[in-house]
Amino acid sequence: MKRAIFPGTFDPFTIGHYSIVQRGLKLFDEIVIAIGTNQAKKTFFSLEKRKEIINQAFVNEPRVKIMIYDSLTVDFARSIQANFILRGLRSVTDFEYEHSIADANRKIAGIETVILFTEYEYSYISSTVVRDLISYGKDISAFLPPNVQL
Repeated sequence: MKRAIFPGTFDPFTIGHYSIVQRGLKLFDEIVIAIGTNQAKKTFFSLEKRKEIINQAFVNEPRVKIMIYDSLTVDFARSIQANFILRGLRSVTDFEYEHSIADANRKIAGIETVILFTEYEYSYISSTVVRDLISYGKDISAFLPPNVQL
């Protein structure tokens, strides 16, 4: 079985994230959306709410699992027998960061990173942008996956 993890904070999970997972399902038998905890990071939504949002998006997709982890991403991947890390790239800046992390993950754990470029229409969407819009009371429905209600 080809299992990948799609790690992130997902605060919140956006239509861009959703698109990467949907496209990743063409490559992998199962994708575990891995919500990472980071004590240094102040989040807008609780872990439970972030998991609920993602569950809403994939309620009818049995090949997608949602898990929370609090460890190095490669250690979590190994603990659930995932051989791949799925990542999405929006920009050149993302590439530099992801490239160095992918090299380290391959070196220390033998886990390959598969990168999908964000679709053009979602390239400007980030969780930060969505949080800013929420804080100003704007409608964010166009930035969220289908079936998701905040």
